[in-house]
This record gives sequence, C-alpha cells and structure tokens, in this order.
Amino acid sequence: MELGRIVTTAALVFGLAGSALAQQAAPSAQPAPAAKEYNQQFLVPGSWFHGVHGLAFNKDDQLFAGSVVGQTLYRVQVDSGEVDRVIDPPTGMADDIAFADDGTMAWTAFLLGKVYIRKPNGKTIEVAQGLSGPNSLAFGKDGRLFVTEVFLGDALYEVDLKNVDKPDFKPFARNELRRIAEKMGGLNGFEIHRDDGFLYGPIWFKGEIVKVNLETGASEVIASGFKIPAAANIDPQNRDNVYVVDTGTGGIWSVSLTSKAKRLVASMKPGLDNLAFDSRGRLFVTSMTDNGIYMVDKQTGSWRTIVEGKLAIPADLAVTTEGGKETVHVADVFSYRNVDGTTGAVTDVLRVHGETHSYPTGISVGPKHTLLSSWFSNTVQKIDRKTGKLVATFTEFAAPVDALEAADGTIYVAELATGNLVKVSPDGKTRTNVVKELRGPVALAQGAGTLIYVTEIAAGAVTQIDVASGARKVVADNLAGPEGIDVGPDGKLYVAEVGQKRVVAIDPANGHKVVIASNLDIGLAPFPGGPPALMPTGVAVSRSGAVYVSADIRNALYKLTPPSP
Repeated sequence: MELGRIVTTAALVFGLAGSALAQQAAPSAQPAPAAKEYNQQFLVPGSWFHGVHGLAFNKDDQLFAGSVVGQTLYRVQVDSGEVDRVIDPPTGMADDIAFADDGTMAWTAFLLGKVYIRKPNGKTIEVAQGLSGPNSLAFGKDGRLFVTEVFLGDALYEVDLKNVDKPDFKPFARNELRRIAEKMGGLNGFEIHRDDGFLYGPIWFKGEIVKVNLETGASEVIASGFKIPAAANIDPQNRDNVYVVDTGTGGIWSVSLTSKAKRLVASMKPGLDNLAFDSRGRLFVTSMTDNGIYMVDKQTGSWRTIVEGKLAIPADLAVTTEGGKETVHVADVFSYRNVDGTTGAVTDVLRVHGETHSYPTGISVGPKHTLLSSWFSNTVQKIDRKTGKLVATFTEFAAPVDALEAADGTIYVAELATGNLVKVSPDGKTRTNVVKELRGPVALAQGAGTLIYVTEIAAGAVTQIDVASGARKVVADNLAGPEGIDVGPDGKLYVAEVGQKRVVAIDPANGHKVVIASNLDIGLAPFPGGPPALMPTGVAVSRSGAVYVSADIRNALYKLTPPSP
C-alpha cells in the first residue's frame, strides 16, 4: 500500500507536532455560545476504517483488516459486514497483515517504522523498529518473517523471531536485520509459496510480478505490463495461479506460474490495495479509495460488497453554488470528490492512482482551477474547473497543507514544514515567500482584496495576511487546535476549533467568537511524531449560510444550518 512518497521535509513537519498538540490540549478562552446553535445533520453518513489496506485471514477463517491513517486493526465478519476493533491506535497502524501457522499475527506500522507481532496468547511484541516505510510482510511455512520497505525505502528483510519470547528480547533496529535485497523497485504486498518456498510479489514502480529467492535475493520477472501492481497472493485452490490487484486500473488478474499466461479476472475501480483468500479459496480485495472490502467471484468477475464507505478520509472542503445548487468539494485523501449539498450524493472527480498520484488533504476552488494540496506527496495540483481534468502538478514544496488561486492565476501555498506562505506563479516556476515563521499553518481562506486568513494550530490563532504588503496581524487567539477556515457571506470567519470539538464564528474586526456548533466528531488523532493536523478538519460556508464540516473521526460530512429566527 502507498500512503505517499513522504520526503525528508516530513521530519520537519513531524517536529511541529509536540508544540501543536500541547496547544490543542491547553484551555482556550470560552467564546460566547450562540443564542441557539446551528442545526446539525450528517449530509454523508460515516463508515469504518480510514482507508483500508492490509487484509488477511487467520486459521479460523476470521478476516482482519488494517488502516494506516486510522492506526487501527479490525476484524470483519464477511457474512454480515460487521466490524470491530482488535488493536487500537497507534499500535494498530496495519499497512499489511500476515498469520503464521501457529496463529501468530504480524503487521507493519508504516508511518511508525515498526513491525509488530501478536502471539496466540494475546501478547503484542514490537519486533523491529527504525525502518523506512515498512510496508508488506509474510510468513514462510517454517515461521520465518519477511518484510519490505516501500516508498520511504526499498529493501527486503528477514526478522528473526526465535528469541521473541525471552524476557530480555529487544526489537531489532533496521541495521540488525538480515537484508535480502534492495533497490528492487518497490516490492509491495507479497506471499511466500508453500510448495517451493519462493516469494511472489509485485514491483510497484516497474509494473511487474517477480519471483524472489529468499536466501540469495535473486529475482525473476514472471509477468509484466501492469500499471501499478499493489499485491499478489497464491490461490490456495490452484497453487499454480497467483492473483494480482492493479491499483492503477482496478483490474484483478491471475497469472500462471508455469506458463506465465495472464487472465483478467475482474475490473473494478482504481484504488484497490490488497487481497486475501479464505480457506475455501474465496477471494477478497480492499479498496482504500472506497473504504471497502469486497468478495470477488474468480469465475464470473462479479463482486459482493462486504463493507464500504461513501467517503474514505474527508479532510479539507470547499463549496460552490451554481444555479442555486450547492456542491461541496472534498479532499478525500484517496480521491477528490463532490457532494451534492442537498441530497448528499457523492461523485468522483479524480481517484488516486487512476487519474492522480497525489493524496489531497487541502482543497480550494479558485476562478479557473480547483487546487489540491498534499503534505504526503509535497505537491499542489491544478484541476480545470470546467473539465475536472488534472492540468498541472507542482512539486518540491515543503509539506504544502493548503493553497489558494488569485484572480490573476497566482497561487499562494502554506507550507507546514517551513511555516512559509509562498507566492507561486501560475506556471509554478517562480516562488517567493510572502511571510515566514507561521506556527503550524493548516488552512487558508480568501478574504477581501489581497487579504488571506490562515489558521495556525501551534499558535492557537487565526492570522490575517495582506499578500500585497506582507503585513500580518492576529485576528483571533486562544483557540484550541484551529484547523479548517472559511469566510462566510456575512464576512465572519468560520473556524473548526478541533481541540474543543466545535465550530466558531469569529468577527475579524474585533476577534469576537460565537459557538455555532459543538460536540462534533472532529479531530482524528495524529500518530506519535506525526503532524498535528493529521487530517485537517475542513470548513466551507455557502452563499446560503450553510456550513459544511468534515467529520474525519467517522468519515462523514456535516451540514450545519442556521436556526430559525
């Protein structure tokens, strides 16, 4: 599974977390409650997971699934679709899951750089640490555990589990592991064949399926021509067949290990991430984009939904009104989606790995373009408003969290890693700093003329910036974890105060605050050492005065409407 090619600037991003979280935890000055708070409704219902990735059955045919951003490992009932938590955050950050013959469960905590196992007696043990993006893993038939680094690293290792039960056992550092191979091209979800003992898996960046000798590291290509192969598993009913999911196309393929022949089994939507077989040979796949798990018929290519979500991980929001119809634009991390402001109907605009390789967490709608920002991939992308097509990707930002497009096409980008507000030419080539040393910027909102408002989570403040002169002033402080922001038709600033689970309306002239909604399911917890606003809570205010808020904890979308007079 890929959660973004996080580059070295991420270390700077994560360094902000401590001060920002301390700010969130600090008591804030209590704003005046509204005479009557806004009416709350879930325009889009919630769902399980926060992107679903790792997938595996234990020997009792119980299905387990993992979520990296949700940092949780789940058990899923394949007949009813019921879901329950097995391991909570942050330890449960399972990018991939595997079971040994004795029932030991192993998983990779991708963003923590760790590998865990859980013994049949329920004891959880950290067995490796300090890895660069531990991604996929599998047990050999003799109980040996193998793990790969992908995206943040590129290597295959063996983790020695012989002494894990000893009282003095300590997790292995990366340099203490046996490195089998490196610079493979991104060996993702793999399996070890029970008959020949070789590893079979996908090479993400080369579009290949390979066979790897676990003793020598030598590899052989057995199939190629995939767009983005994400995982490969052996069919337990016919161990000559390896099944492959292609996240770039949504295709599910079978490949014969003897003839090398490929067969397209099913065609689903892009964003598939992993697969698993139960003991009966039934095939299950995950979709990180749709927060879903599906059972796929290997003969007909049809599938049945086990569990699914309307949204995956809703973050920042924007809203437009055309012909009296309100459309909410959602940075849904694994996609860019639109939501009908009346019916709640969700439609795809772009899907990650289908049309874009960025993971959007920030979004704004400008005169000509929708801008998608991603601190995961350090990119800002321009989407043509008329066609919905990606027209440009600007790279080499330092964790861009949000961006705005001015009338002349100039783009203003807030960088979390540097604390800078950067002025960018329409072609992305010329960049200058407007202001520096913002304290944990999260979201931007366009004010009147040349004014921009920014939430600073580490400062607990909203700051006004004149991009023409560079002048800045704090318009509101003593906020607990300010994240999403928008300017309403009344000129007030509507801010998600995540540390207090509420939205406040702020008069920018005097900083006066009024609570318009409280007890909201907002503020998904960051992982240790991660950015403070892991998934920024989005706020968007329409011309009608309706306020839309992303409920990142439950993957839902609120619609807040003013109370009747």
